[in-house]
Amino acid sequence: MKDVIIIGGGLAGLSAAWRLKNHDILLLESENRVGGRVMSERRGNYWMNWGGHVYAGKGSATDELLKSVGVKALPVPGKLSAMHLNGKLLLNGRVELYPFRVPMSWKSRLSLLKAGAKVRAAVIKYGKVAKQLEHEDYSVRQQRILDFMNNKTFTDFTGALPVDADAIFRPTVSRSTGEPEQISAGAGIGYFHMIWNKEGGLSQNIMGGPSTLTNTIACRLKEQIKLNAQVSEVIKNNDFVTVRYKIGDTEYTETAKYVILATPAPITQKITKNLSPKLEHALKQVKYGPHVSASFLTNETSEQVWDDVYAFATPKKSFDILIHNSNVVHAMHNKREQGSSFMTFSPANRGKALIDKSEAEILEIYLTDLEEMFPGFRNLVVEAKVNKFPYGSAYVYPGRGQIQATLTEPDGRLFLAGDYLGTFYTETAIQTGFTAAQNINSLLGFNKMEEMQNIL
Repeated sequence: MKDVIIIGGGLAGLSAAWRLKNHDILLLESENRVGGRVMSERRGNYWMNWGGHVYAGKGSATDELLKSVGVKALPVPGKLSAMHLNGKLLLNGRVELYPFRVPMSWKSRLSLLKAGAKVRAAVIKYGKVAKQLEHEDYSVRQQRILDFMNNKTFTDFTGALPVDADAIFRPTVSRSTGEPEQISAGAGIGYFHMIWNKEGGLSQNIMGGPSTLTNTIACRLKEQIKLNAQVSEVIKNNDFVTVRYKIGDTEYTETAKYVILATPAPITQKITKNLSPKLEHALKQVKYGPHVSASFLTNETSEQVWDDVYAFATPKKSFDILIHNSNVVHAMHNKREQGSSFMTFSPANRGKALIDKSEAEILEIYLTDLEEMFPGFRNLVVEAKVNKFPYGSAYVYPGRGQIQATLTEPDGRLFLAGDYLGTFYTETAIQTGFTAAQNINSLLGFNKMEEMQNIL
């Protein structure tokens, strides 16, 4: 019997495994690679990336994991608020003045200013609510954030907006994989808070690409991980948990004292046969949106307009944001290095519109939009690849806070972990993985003490 079986080799599962590595553990991953939506590949000094691209900084669970694994992260350099709209590329200046610098009607400008003022005021309130209090458990803070303006949608909060005004707000909040009509007002405001507060939140780049972290953990765990393992059943018993899975045509059955389910909510619900009714109901309430992303490698030799920009908001495009992944590398050198790497990110409805298309079709759509932003871009591309994520991210909808306590409570010998359990994406994945592992570490230690006492 194993001490712990961890199902899911994404960031949450790997974080849990890292904290439990001194026990008899087994991590089962259904794909042929670990990392889940943390997905990057090295290309010389650059990396192509398709998933989580920024990570939490000092004092976070992410910071603790990076240091313990021995992986380096640096603050995101460059501008975060560049934007392309209606043929106009804005690289600098005050965001509040953008409506006066791009072509749009005065009606849209006034509506945008009015809604922007409301969002600004709400961001200040959100900052106070989201502030970590001294000696406060992360789960208490998370519940407070989920409850903030959780009684209406972001669209209800801003009101109906003209097309151009709506287009500016939409690609920011829909990065959560939910549209403004779907996500809660508080969740949308939280996204603006994250973007406008560069010093906090998700603000670190992992050098070498995000998969440097997940691959390093996997290399250390080695034989404790099984890839291509398709789990069919998880059955909890009073004294152990049974896990059935298949690799190729061979079926396996393992038992463990505890199981961590670090899989998306629908998968967790599908494979676990006897969840408590309350938890099963809560898992059904979790809502996901898809995302589609592509990475591009270019070979330019001269300076470019994107060199000191990290993120471009892209209203009315097939992607909501363009990430300049090589920005951190360019910032480290006095002489401009050859080439760059980029990621396009299409969540929510943009993702839905693309997810059933072929890679060639998606790349052509993306390149058309990129060519409009940067004339001649198409001719610089030397490599491009698409990845699709049906369960992109779980978004916070009105009423989501009501199921949080149920989702974060153990169900007998079962513990949940994953980014759907909170609002900080990669940080939530790591934090929930750590928490599940810590609880099990405590239980395993207690069990061993009992065994020793019985022997004596």
